[in-house]
Amino acid sequence: MRKSLVALFIGSAFLAQQAVAADLLQVYKQALVNDAQFASARALLAAGKERLPQGRSLILPSIGLGGAVTSTDSAATSGRDSSRTYSLSLTQPLFNMGNWAQYEQSKLAVAASEAQFAQAQQDLIVRVAQAYFDVLTAQDALDLVKAQKVATTEQLASAKRNFEVGTQTITDTHEAQARYDLIVANEFATQNDLEIKRTALQQIIGQSPGSLATLRKGVAIAAPTPANIDAWVESAEKQNFSVVAAEIGYSSSKQEIKRSRSNHLPTANLVASVDRVSANTTNTSNSIAIKWSVPIFSGFAVDSKVRESIALESKAGSDLENAKRAASQAARQAFLGVNSGLAQVKAYEAAEISSNSALESNKLGYQVGVRINIDVLNAQQQVFSTRRDLSKARYDTLVNGLRLKSAAGTLNESDIVQVNSYLQN
Repeated sequence: MRKSLVALFIGSAFLAQQAVAADLLQVYKQALVNDAQFASARALLAAGKERLPQGRSLILPSIGLGGAVTSTDSAATSGRDSSRTYSLSLTQPLFNMGNWAQYEQSKLAVAASEAQFAQAQQDLIVRVAQAYFDVLTAQDALDLVKAQKVATTEQLASAKRNFEVGTQTITDTHEAQARYDLIVANEFATQNDLEIKRTALQQIIGQSPGSLATLRKGVAIAAPTPANIDAWVESAEKQNFSVVAAEIGYSSSKQEIKRSRSNHLPTANLVASVDRVSANTTNTSNSIAIKWSVPIFSGFAVDSKVRESIALESKAGSDLENAKRAASQAARQAFLGVNSGLAQVKAYEAAEISSNSALESNKLGYQVGVRINIDVLNAQQQVFSTRRDLSKARYDTLVNGLRLKSAAGTLNESDIVQVNSYLQN
């Protein structure tokens, strides 16, 4: 008996857990762990951080240990002589502008990797939200198609009854049947679209999504703050992580010019060594020296490398300007999308009320004989189309809000939490 109660309790808990729909925040956390694109960005960040110790190694001393065992046949001694040689050396760069420039580039490379990873984090938020609300959009569309199918079925049955009693013509029946057949075809297409959208979300979170939390009815979506588009554009041109990465690339190209020109400059190293030779006797020698070299001619390779670096600096400057323009355009487009979406939501909410009133009027007119069946069917179509467009406008407005913050470089997990507060299980 006790085992049966335990099994029943576990089963009930499992079913209760399955009945709770996953919300946007939960789906986002799944994506943090399972999204392959974000995992790639995380690995790229780890690789980029290794550029700093590699660059630092160019200005730090290097120590090496070497040795040799030599065996020599000697005619003079009619025998074989052998010796062992050991050498311990230390080299410390004293003056090498190329190494210093490369060290500065390694710092910039780490900063660029961090900026690219931050952009990948923001892209993940937008991709998850877009895929999540795409599923809800397709789900709402399917629910509305099914509701429209029920309403059309009732209207078809009414048209058949009226024809049988002679109060309506066969035309009403044919019109209702044609509308019903179209809805059935649309239902198949909508089901297919929902599966495609769920598959797109599955690609991000790495598993088949279960039921998802939906948007609360009558939710009021907040307008962007500040309400001035210029403030968002200014933030995008300065804080957008693509712009930051492009600025770092431009700075790195300047260091590359210095590194190329350093090949015209002399270099100096401090070299210290301890040599030990063991043969018939053991000899140990210590030495310390400053070695320098001055490049004189390298077949114009250095001059060519400098010109190449200058051209790449010009390219990096153009890339930076393009990144600023792209960020500015993205901010403007998202800002206008949010405000347009808010206006559309209000308009569709009013249209939904008007459409429902029109549907009720047409139903009443059909019953008293002043409206025909096609009028009721068209009014039903208008109601369901308005509801579909209203739900899509809400979802698009929420996603555009996230895109706006991403363009401005301020998007983070707290924004997901805010959007998640609009949902209900």
